[in-house]
Amino acid sequence: MATTACTSTTSSLMLTYAASTVHPQDLTPSLLSFKPKTLSIYPLVSERKSSKGVNFYAQTEAKSRPCRVVVAAALSAEVGEGVEETEGEEGGAVVTATVIPPKPKKGKAALTLKRDRTRSKRFLEIQKLREIKKEYDLGTAISLLKKTASTKFVESAEAHFRLNIDPKYNDQQLRATVNLPKGTGQTVKVAVLTQGEKFDEAKIAGADLVGGEDLIQQIKGGFMEFDKLIASPDMMPKVASLGKILGPRGLMPNPKAGTVTTDIPQAIAEFKKGKVEYRADKTGIVHIPFGKAGFPEEDLLVNLLAALKSVEANKPSGAKGVYWKSAHICSSMGPSIRLNTREMLDYKLPSSA
Repeated sequence: MATTACTSTTSSLMLTYAASTVHPQDLTPSLLSFKPKTLSIYPLVSERKSSKGVNFYAQTEAKSRPCRVVVAAALSAEVGEGVEETEGEEGGAVVTATVIPPKPKKGKAALTLKRDRTRSKRFLEIQKLREIKKEYDLGTAISLLKKTASTKFVESAEAHFRLNIDPKYNDQQLRATVNLPKGTGQTVKVAVLTQGEKFDEAKIAGADLVGGEDLIQQIKGGFMEFDKLIASPDMMPKVASLGKILGPRGLMPNPKAGTVTTDIPQAIAEFKKGKVEYRADKTGIVHIPFGKAGFPEEDLLVNLLAALKSVEANKPSGAKGVYWKSAHICSSMGPSIRLNTREMLDYKLPSSA
């Protein structure tokens, strides 16, 4: 009884609202021939049954049907401008809605690739100079690299090699150094940790900083104004305490990197001239800077070939199958240029180089 009373009250209120807002002269002939069987303002609800097996929603729908008819007519009168109704063959109402097409996208929003929508106009222009999936020989790739270096500063030339190795295994780890014949184009500041007679040798060889325990204390205090740290073997027990500071920065002396040696003058000279350390990251990719974009093409070719041959010569013993998966070069702020891995190791330098 309570449910019936509530439904009657709601129906009365809805009928009153419809009567006060809708006038016969405002209704079109199509609305006057409105048939309740084909239109309802109630959303589609899933059938739910009560614990006694009675469909409560079906009863409520049957009691409030007259109310829905009037309110539906009222709503149709308000939105009648955007909806057209036509009589079918069987007398049913067919509703035809006018669909407004979306506005065409302009500018970066119209680009197909999502990553290109965040690129600068400069980058979008220079990446048109090369084809994305095309493999280039070394000479053509170096020429494209110089063309794509269009920023106001002198960009670095970088090489990125994806190798078929898994560094989590000891026999597939790669860490070595390469001497770039034409240098890196950067001024390298070298610090040396040593003691005794080698202290004076390091100064004469051109080291920027030379010290022992005093330099170790400065590094612990936050002093990091150097690019390479070379240590003699007798200093390594004391340098071990700097592991947490130097390790994350890649400055910890290591025999594989050539920064732990007894021949300190030679190590200083090599790093000053352009010796570069590289290692494979956890995904098996090697990143090597091999000069500046302002170098002549011949110099960049010589350095790139030296890097390629060094990675090939230091192939881990556990590497199986095809060693080179892919190879790319790029400038610091430019798009990548794919190299032809089948021909790059056999590339012959021009006679002038």
